[in-house]
Amino acid sequence: MSSYDHSKVAHFIGGNSLDKAPAGRVKDFVQVHGGHTVITKVLIANNGIAAVKEIRSIRQWSYETFGTDRAIEFTVMATPEDLKVNAEYIRMADQYIEVPGGSNNNNYANVDLIVDVAERAGVHAVWAGWGHASENPRLPESLATCKNRIVFIGPPGSAMRSLGDKISSTIVAQSAEVPTMPWSGSGISETALSEQGFVTVADDVYRASCVTTVEEGLA
Repeated sequence: MSSYDHSKVAHFIGGNSLDKAPAGRVKDFVQVHGGHTVITKVLIANNGIAAVKEIRSIRQWSYETFGTDRAIEFTVMATPEDLKVNAEYIRMADQYIEVPGGSNNNNYANVDLIVDVAERAGVHAVWAGWGHASENPRLPESLATCKNRIVFIGPPGSAMRSLGDKISSTIVAQSAEVPTMPWSGSGISETALSEQGFVTVADDVYRASCVTTVEEGLA
């Protein structure tokens, strides 16, 4: 984060602010359907085809629901590399915010950066897609503690901890008697419930499911 210039502001993309549905219509939609959180501004913490698919999907829904595809505003994170190639997802967005380039630890997987961008952009929610920070439980938990609570569009951190790891998630599946393919942890199904009611896998149970030697791997 040290190389990130916090003075950078969002860049608005001309023409995309036309014909937006009034925020009140979105609020009415939420109330009619028994919802409690109105989301009209979303930060996409991803790039490439993931970001393109999200924008296209929501704009199609927006058009079918409100008669305009601009009921939801999209802010995207743009690295120098993505800007250089004029990436489609940037052109599709309502605005973009420049972020550091290089490996995803500098941008799309950087939880602290994503939260900072979301707060400064004034969005109501963050969509992380898949890969990058989408399976990092710190992201939803950090967003929830923001001054203006920001919604994470996805599972809570507790679910990520139980299911995001392939080993622990398979143990959880076996504990629920869900059929699984044979693997190094076949038959291991010891789980417990935390005080909050979350399914957990103890460290010793986790280790017992892992392959730790060449001989075990060959077997």
